[in-house]
Amino acid sequence: MKVTVIGSGYVGLVTGACLSDMGNDVVCLDVDARKIGLLQDGKIPIYEPGLQEVVRRNVEAGRLHFTTDVPAAVQHGTLQFIGVGTPPDEDGSADLQYVIAAARSIGRHMTDYKVVIDKSTVPVGTAAKVKAAVAEELAARGQSVDFAVVSNPEFLKEGAAVEDFMRPDRVVVGADDERAVLLMRALYAPFTRNRDRLLVMDLASAEFTKYAANAMLATRISFMNELALLAERVGADIELVRRGIGSDPRIGTQFLYAGAGYGGSCFPKDVKALVRAAQDNGITLQVLTAVEEANERQKKVLVDKVVRRFGEDLTGRQFALWGLAFKPDTDDMREAPSRVIVEELIRRGADVAAFDPVAMHEARRSFGDLPGLRFVADQAAALQGSDALLIVTEWRQFKSPDFEQIKATLRQPVIIDGRNLYDPGLMASLGIEYVGIGRGAR
Repeated sequence: MKVTVIGSGYVGLVTGACLSDMGNDVVCLDVDARKIGLLQDGKIPIYEPGLQEVVRRNVEAGRLHFTTDVPAAVQHGTLQFIGVGTPPDEDGSADLQYVIAAARSIGRHMTDYKVVIDKSTVPVGTAAKVKAAVAEELAARGQSVDFAVVSNPEFLKEGAAVEDFMRPDRVVVGADDERAVLLMRALYAPFTRNRDRLLVMDLASAEFTKYAANAMLATRISFMNELALLAERVGADIELVRRGIGSDPRIGTQFLYAGAGYGGSCFPKDVKALVRAAQDNGITLQVLTAVEEANERQKKVLVDKVVRRFGEDLTGRQFALWGLAFKPDTDDMREAPSRVIVEELIRRGADVAAFDPVAMHEARRSFGDLPGLRFVADQAAALQGSDALLIVTEWRQFKSPDFEQIKATLRQPVIIDGRNLYDPGLMASLGIEYVGIGRGAR
């Protein structure tokens, strides 16, 4: 099938690459000439495990192409995916200007039947706005060309996006056009043939499903983080509690880990957008409002623990910080807890020696020339001259480090662990002062 993907960022690039891997003829369009130039040169502008290989394989096979030529891209695909950004507006609602601009580009240049597919995360009612934008452009040209609008939200986890796309647990298709549904079934058949996971529903329900899913996951995280605060006060271990409740099949084990708060491009933005959408409809989402507040508080928990151990004034102190990205297997720094932690420590007079296996470049761009922050070459270098080690991101290589080296290198053998990677009993036996999240009174 001939497919066009508008937007070659995280969602668009993964979508285009994975669809081409199943034999489809895919053109990825972006107005950013620099990004397209990188992709044409075989370079990936984002870090995502496995994506480089999929892109390279399909470019070499002639199934995946990158362009800034809008008319040619619109002409190419019967299926037109819109995978552009929907950043939060000042009031927290999703900014749809790029989605509507993409829809207008399609209407401006289409000459035959198109299925316009919203892949971006968009609020309920966006499909109607996309349909109106395409229709207005066709009317301005004096053209009458049939088209359909479909909602097909993405459910990709950063760090596992290729696997999620290739083996989806569900594919949601919102549509009111039978021809479009048949085309979508055919497109996704290679991904769902062994498990019939394609769910067809109305447009509004499909748009709502994406926000509801992310809001539920964010709620589980904030719920566990709040329980962790109480666990510390009453002397319970939240890790043991997690295992206890997670063994109940009605609850399950996913997204039950207490930590330093959630970040990234999805959860913060989508929770805000859902809260705003509710306000616009005269409803207060009390649970999700509390989820937001709890997460903002949680991003400062590690700093609170540092202050309790070393005092309010951290002048003359240096802290090693392992992990900058908001989660492992990505270089994404958007809404990362590390941003709050680093800035709070430096505001209190401390210096920070930071290391991340992948996100160093993005971190430098995010922090700029922040006085007191130093990026180091490896995790061992961060320990040199530091008063304590702070774990912020649960990268695999941090899970079983050389504890004797840590103890010998730090000025004081203190680990403040924002991801509960280590066993408190083992740390005590090694003579390391260990502070986790929700692991007994601290």
